[in-house]
Amino acid sequence: MPLNLPMILTWVRIVLIPLVVGIYFLPETVMSISMQNWVGAWVFIFAAITDAVDGYLARRWNQTSAFGAFLDPVADKLMVGAALIVLVDLGRIGPFLALIIIGREITISALREWMASIGARNSVAVNWLGKFKTIAQMVAIPMLLVNEVWMGIDFHVLGTLAIYVAAVLTVWSMCYYLMKAWPDIRDRS
Repeated sequence: MPLNLPMILTWVRIVLIPLVVGIYFLPETVMSISMQNWVGAWVFIFAAITDAVDGYLARRWNQTSAFGAFLDPVADKLMVGAALIVLVDLGRIGPFLALIIIGREITISALREWMASIGARNSVAVNWLGKFKTIAQMVAIPMLLVNEVWMGIDFHVLGTLAIYVAAVLTVWSMCYYLMKAWPDIRDRS
């Protein structure tokens, strides 16, 4: 496994996952709920930024690797999944929304693995729709983690709207990838 800055950033993101989750389960005597909301959201934002930076640096510095290509999306899925589970536990989103988003991630990851095994990975390569879906998630989740009104901005309302946009984009992108893979699925069934 190559150890370079992009890979270190991916590992940092993985290490931050239990920190984000743990913050929300601290007793109020250790950290107030408001402080949990803000600290948890900022840790999530920092982790999301490492996602953008590690991929950019890996490509820019030509430090891509097969292991990095595997680990980066795993870190992303774990980070989003863990945050969604926290939000369900806190009652800030419904379990059905979390199931849609997490279910799509599992489905498309499995689809990509299968397509790679048959030599057709490029037909389900990441496209703009998947990128918009990720951006919507990375905007919605920290707003829902904050879940407060600050300077007249209601993060709960904005986060709820954004998570519904993310859910629509999630379903849309899943349908898109499945349609792209359909000829191979049909030919091999």
